[in-house]
Amino acid sequence: MPAESPLLRRALFALLVAAIASLLLVLLLRALLPGGISALEWAILACIGLTTPWAALSAANALVGLVILLRAPDPAAAVLPALARAKPGPPNSITALLVCLRNEPMEAVLPPLTTLLQGLDQHGAADRFRLWLLSDTQDPEAVAAEEAAIRPFLAAHPTARYRRRAENTGYKAGNVMDALDHHLTEETFFLTLDADSVMTPAAVLRLVAVMEADPRLGIVQQLIVGRPATAAFPRLFQFGMRAGMRAWATGQAWWQMDAGPYWGHNAILRVAPFRDHAKLEPLPDGSRILSHDMVESVRLQSAGWAVRCLPAEEGSLEANPPALPEFLRRDERWGAGNMQYVHLFRVPGMTWLGRLQLAQAILLFLGAPLYVLALILAAANGLTGGGAGTPMGLLALAILAHGLCYFAPKLAGYAQVLLQPRLAETYGGRAAFARGALAELVFMQLFEPLSNLNKAMFLALLPFGARPGWLPQNRADRGVTWGDATRMLWPHTVIGLLLTAAFASLSWSALALALPVTAGLILAVPLCVFTADPRLSAWLRARGIAATPEELAQGAPVLRTTAPAPRRGDGGFPVPASN
Repeated sequence: MPAESPLLRRALFALLVAAIASLLLVLLLRALLPGGISALEWAILACIGLTTPWAALSAANALVGLVILLRAPDPAAAVLPALARAKPGPPNSITALLVCLRNEPMEAVLPPLTTLLQGLDQHGAADRFRLWLLSDTQDPEAVAAEEAAIRPFLAAHPTARYRRRAENTGYKAGNVMDALDHHLTEETFFLTLDADSVMTPAAVLRLVAVMEADPRLGIVQQLIVGRPATAAFPRLFQFGMRAGMRAWATGQAWWQMDAGPYWGHNAILRVAPFRDHAKLEPLPDGSRILSHDMVESVRLQSAGWAVRCLPAEEGSLEANPPALPEFLRRDERWGAGNMQYVHLFRVPGMTWLGRLQLAQAILLFLGAPLYVLALILAAANGLTGGGAGTPMGLLALAILAHGLCYFAPKLAGYAQVLLQPRLAETYGGRAAFARGALAELVFMQLFEPLSNLNKAMFLALLPFGARPGWLPQNRADRGVTWGDATRMLWPHTVIGLLLTAAFASLSWSALALALPVTAGLILAVPLCVFTADPRLSAWLRARGIAATPEELAQGAPVLRTTAPAPRRGDGGFPVPASN
């Protein structure tokens, strides 16, 4: 069977996933079997068993990705053959640049677009691109500010266009489709940008060249990394996220091949097939699909179009939420959107791999309540006399193995940088990179359990009408007061204290196994406050901790949003949403 056969690659990858999953389950069973398995322990086993496919998938993606990153002369071309055939220079086709807006601070949105347009002009390709500012802004004051800021921009860039919808039907997906249906004419491709997206002219031209090199391509999604940030929270979070996504996306692209992902922005799409196949109808209950991007990718795949990932970082950036409250609210919206996928499995014409991608997106969030439930069941099991015969050493090994698989993409990304001196130099050297990695690992050990509990709480309320809404996104750096953090996170803290007390009453070894999880819950409020504190942020920046290559590059701007004070929501927090 040819080496490029999708069937062979996916079969080999499935065997790797199955082997890793089997190892994880065997370790857990060996820890639970001595003394017999109680009813609560069977429930724990079921919870962890349902999370095991995601952990195994993460580890397999990481292993494959790391091998490619270390051995391939050009890892991106190794998983995207059209990249090697792409021709440099101005493109033949015309591409629309679609920027979706909704109550955005235009002083932060327009400068990167000015730089992009000027750069395309310098490459002799300005006449090959059409910029569209697609607004869904509804608030009258925000509309007035938006239009006032855009007028001089349009005067300086006569080929740019601005359109605002009176009604934001279908949210961002509806915004884009409206532009395709009513405004785009001669464009062959369109490139989607969020309000916080930054792409370089070279990255944009490369995406167009890849599309022109392969007429089968419907979507090419480039990897997206975090813009240099001043605030501690996004600085630490995106340092690890970047490493993990590089390994994950490379490994995933190897076996998914033409059935890749779409993340909604920093991607290029072919106009005609997207217009024909990616219109999203309301769900059976009349609601609109929130997490539209994966569904659009699956629709194009089902129609026979290739969707590929370009796992290259250069020239493709976005801003991450500036503080923990915005991050948690974004996660809730994503979780609500991903849970909608349960209604889509019976859509006619969908491929088996498309259904697998939707299931994978569901598992990404469904794992959170399963982990939380397993922890609660473990405490209940111990308090009711169960687990007396459990070898704590074997249990610790099983927990460690599961955690290593869960975080394998990030660890693989860290290993790549430490093993490649030239890449490490872009981070200021191995020592500087290791300091950033250590700080991020400590941060994530506290943050990940908190994030999982918050997702679990939200998903538990979702069937009873809890909805995150679709509101303006706060992108501005800000501090968080102790009062605000306490009002938002006191349930997480109480749950952490109760669980810690329960495990402490059992044994020191039980407490030691639980603390890596419960500590993040107990410290939720200070974690929220300190990671938004300008003093900690300044301390990290001054020492170059968790600095990215873009930040260290000569003259690279650090993202420091100076937006007006955001509208306040319940509990005194800015009301977040997403594009």
